[in-house]
Amino acid sequence: MTVKAYQEDNIFAKMLLGEIPCHKVYEDDKTLAFMDIMPQAKGHVLIIPKQKAVELSQLEPEYASAVLMTAKKVMQAQRKVFDREGIIQMQLNGAEAGQTVFHYHVHLIPTNIHELGKHAAKQADMAELVQQAKQLAEAIEQA
Repeated sequence: MTVKAYQEDNIFAKMLLGEIPCHKVYEDDKTLAFMDIMPQAKGHVLIIPKQKAVELSQLEPEYASAVLMTAKKVMQAQRKVFDREGIIQMQLNGAEAGQTVFHYHVHLIPTNIHELGKHAAKQADMAELVQQAKQLAEAIEQA
């Protein structure tokens, strides 16, 4: 079995090209972190590398490292903004594992495992996401 080929028209690739907007939390030269519009809990953030990769096995080490460093910043901000100790870090490889956008990404979900909502079940209130993104971005800048 082989890994699905990278498709240039996936929604995250379009975000990186500026073709589709997102509620940005953080960005650097190798990563972009933004609010999940179909959150499993309040404060659900996605982190993507600026490398074309479907899954972890295709990710170059410097991009994998950058994703983890961005995750560290976002998690610290999530704890401050949402006052949650528990943050679920989730990464799905392949459709059978539940991956729905075929660009490598990590989910950071500030919640209790027993309160975790269903993946991609309902769309969030956009005004609330704008506010959460702003709060998280400010917390990262202040760190």
